[in-house]
Amino acid sequence: MGKRLQTMLTADEERTLRELRRATTVPQRVKDRAEVVRLSHHGLYVEQIASFCDWNVRTVRETLNRWNNNGLGGLWDAPHPGAKRRWQPEDLDYLESCLREEGRTYNSRQLSQKLETERPLGMTSGYNADLTAPRASRPLWKKRFLCGFNCINASAHWFHISIP
Repeated sequence: MGKRLQTMLTADEERTLRELRRATTVPQRVKDRAEVVRLSHHGLYVEQIASFCDWNVRTVRETLNRWNNNGLGGLWDAPHPGAKRRWQPEDLDYLESCLREEGRTYNSRQLSQKLETERPLGMTSGYNADLTAPRASRPLWKKRFLCGFNCINASAHWFHISIP
């Protein structure tokens, strides 16, 4: 066994971590970290916790150190840097005009390939974003309710979009 890294919790902290573990709106990663802290409090060694959770020993140590240094806030991930990727209005207008003029349906992959080949600077200008297929039809799917698109065979990852 390695060096013992045990956390001591108050009754309130124990209750908070137990409630956090059962919460439905908390990310699973945070719930797992809360359980690791509780297991450490109950006397398990880092190696035992890692084996129980199917984690690396280093990950368990990092989680316990984050708890010791930052408390409850240490269970959550830090915000990721940079702005979220957004579609440019010009790209959406271009795709809408293509759908109107060509009179055919496209799936997500076809939309992203069309935008990438016919407007190489398209969405990537200023945002350094990749044109992945699942993201290609989402902005048009959202506009469907505002502009009256006909969406046929809509499912979680496959959209056939046409404009009447």
